Amino acid sequence: MKFILISPKNRTAYNFRGELIKDIISAGYEVIVTGPDRDNVDKIESLGARFVEIPMNKNGVNPAEDLKYQKALEKLFKKEKPDVTLGYTSKPVIYGAIAAKKAGVPHIVSMVTGAGYAFTANSSKAKVIRTIMSVLYKKAFKCADTVIFQNSDDQNEFVSNNLVKENKCKVVSGSGVDTERFYVAPYPKTVSFFMLSRLLKSKGVREYLEAAETVKKQYPDVNFYLLGKYETNMQDAIEKDEIERYINDGVITRFEETDNVLPYYEKCSVYVLPSYREGTPRTVLEAMSMGRAVITTDAPGCRETVIDGKTGFLVPVKDSMSVSERMLDFIKNSDLIRTMGEAGSVYCREKFDVKKVNKDMLSYLRIERND
Repeated sequence: MKFILISPKNRTAYNFRGELIKDIISAGYEVIVTGPDRDNVDKIESLGARFVEIPMNKNGVNPAEDLKYQKALEKLFKKEKPDVTLGYTSKPVIYGAIAAKKAGVPHIVSMVTGAGYAFTANSSKAKVIRTIMSVLYKKAFKCADTVIFQNSDDQNEFVSNNLVKENKCKVVSGSGVDTERFYVAPYPKTVSFFMLSRLLKSKGVREYLEAAETVKKQYPDVNFYLLGKYETNMQDAIEKDEIERYINDGVITRFEETDNVLPYYEKCSVYVLPSYREGTPRTVLEAMSMGRAVITTDAPGCRETVIDGKTGFLVPVKDSMSVSERMLDFIKNSDLIRTMGEAGSVYCREKFDVKKVNKDMLSYLRIERND
């Protein structure tokens, strides 16, 4: 039996799907992972999977390049004859499903890990991309046997827009989190807020920076941390100069992207993600697993992760003032950091533990575990 994971970025394959890969191998399957380059191939292979490089421009809009990607996947599927394929994020979902159908793959599964820029932005360019994406999604979902969403809002939107039939849809609680690896850690002595994200407008980075600046003026000893790399060739990337201003003014401390995020969660009291929309934000799950209270938005994907007023706070999208007000709540009543953090840790283990999520994933992939 053979399974192929169609990945947009090597780092997400081992970081977000690593436990799933190991579970599928334990079920007796040979696992092949496709990725766009050779970055971190050793980490994928260390899971027991075989890696195949298939170049793909994740953010490009060149139809010729995308068709080339689809044909390369189709060629791979015809050669390897997998029993199951799973693609996640837009291009692997779209071109992976179409290629798998053309190659005669018996069971084709697609996973929508978030609606993405085209469905969150309102610019004229985003609207054009959204129209094109909708046509492509509809075609791809006709090829898929099962379409997995990470929150019910995304499923309902895709179904209501006639992009996918409801009887094909399943919902899982994100990619899950390894609650043993992300252990409950002691809190720092100084109240500290932390955001881990790609530095994009749609992730709410600007709202985090503005809120941090507001609070810092009142409480200069409070720490604000931001971890993420500067993005290029992204429609909603935040300019480096804009972020550097907050760094130079002493508002925030920024860290580079890393595979070991544990020390940064340990440094914070409260985790903040003012995103405009997500699938299910993995960083929120990791923070909750480590006993951190969370401030996030009342938006698709985000609202499912927090019990408002118990494990953290939900705030409106694009509202930095609300973010700063909730930050002040934690500063003025520091007991909330512990009580909400502890409640979040319990909630995370009940709903988002990777073992529970992967049990559902294996079921939807029609893979039976040997144990």
